[in-house]
Amino acid sequence: MKVAILTAGGLAPCLSASIGALLDNYSKEMPQTELYGYLYGYQGLLKGDLFQFPPTNEIDVNQLVEFGGSLLGNSRVKLTNKDDCVRRGLVSEGDLPLEIAAKQLQKDEINILHTIGGDDTNTMASALSNYLSENNYDLTVIGLPKTVDNDIIPIKQSLGADTAAHQGSIFFKNIVNENTSNPKTLIIHEVMGRHCGWLTAATARKYRSSLLEKEFNSEVLLNRESWDIDAVYIPEMKIDLNHEAKRLQHTMEHKGSVNIFLSEGSCQEEILSDMKRNNKEIEKDAFGHVRFDKIKPGEWFSNQFSLTIGAEKTLVQKSGYFSRSAAPNKFDLDLIKKSASYAVQCALNNQSGVVGLDEEENDVLSIISFDRIKGGKPFDTNNPWFQEMLYDIGQSH
Repeated sequence: MKVAILTAGGLAPCLSASIGALLDNYSKEMPQTELYGYLYGYQGLLKGDLFQFPPTNEIDVNQLVEFGGSLLGNSRVKLTNKDDCVRRGLVSEGDLPLEIAAKQLQKDEINILHTIGGDDTNTMASALSNYLSENNYDLTVIGLPKTVDNDIIPIKQSLGADTAAHQGSIFFKNIVNENTSNPKTLIIHEVMGRHCGWLTAATARKYRSSLLEKEFNSEVLLNRESWDIDAVYIPEMKIDLNHEAKRLQHTMEHKGSVNIFLSEGSCQEEILSDMKRNNKEIEKDAFGHVRFDKIKPGEWFSNQFSLTIGAEKTLVQKSGYFSRSAAPNKFDLDLIKKSASYAVQCALNNQSGVVGLDEEENDVLSIISFDRIKGGKPFDTNNPWFQEMLYDIGQSH
């Protein structure tokens, strides 16, 4: 039996560890299995870049756990976007990427394909599975849910998301000290999150929890509120910019600094409208997603607030690459190991789908059919801990 693994989309703190966990489980359940990896995700599949893993007894699986990133490499390729694949030289003019990928799997005689990625990755996996089935080739495809945004329907917790939130809080522990570098400093911590604010909210929560572990002494100018968060903005919230500017102006006058946690997808409609009015190009990727590195949400928010609140210095700092490239923490590693073990059992039973904690089935670890997998799951702003945090920082919602 031949098993292939690929990782795709953006990085998350689970990829190398997930590969290791899959290899470990195959070594226990079916040690004679031939194990392969397509290099750089669907790009490698299209180009036939296949790596054969050595026998599992020659691999130190625990070593893989200590690394972030993906040892196989990632890429963002949409197999149903023919024009983009042609433009990038992945297929020739007139070729259908989905057909090329399917034929490559047949050529390589792959029986089981494990995809580790978000909703886009697993949607492509589903399309591949359906195409091969229609052409009388039996391929079992099993996805593992990876996204730091934690926004896959109906999955309770994506692999690597908790680690990303933890790493984002560590990032801000250092950045926040810049509030002492200048009077009246505005710090905007831009966090990943296109449509979902979970990561920003969870990062803020973890950061504020870390403040409880530190000792503050107001008599020597160590005031906890100077290191605390003053606003959390996420895509699911309607933000009254005028109201917030007045509130944060009072905060600046009171403590001499302002700290904002911002989801990159916040106020996206307003930002894009401003760009259109100014005849600025709105760049998108192969999946049709707006490229946030080009529209610069943090800079847009700094322009809304800096002058109004009286900031003499403004810093926009992004924790995304720092957070998503980390190795998994214990919480995620436990979830990775459980998910990989279940995924291998499903593979041996010829069950295709995505392995995850199914919110619609009491959060039980299950094999979820591809047609139920969707992206863009919103964060529930009525979550008690989130409402309590907004109340604590004086932000109305």
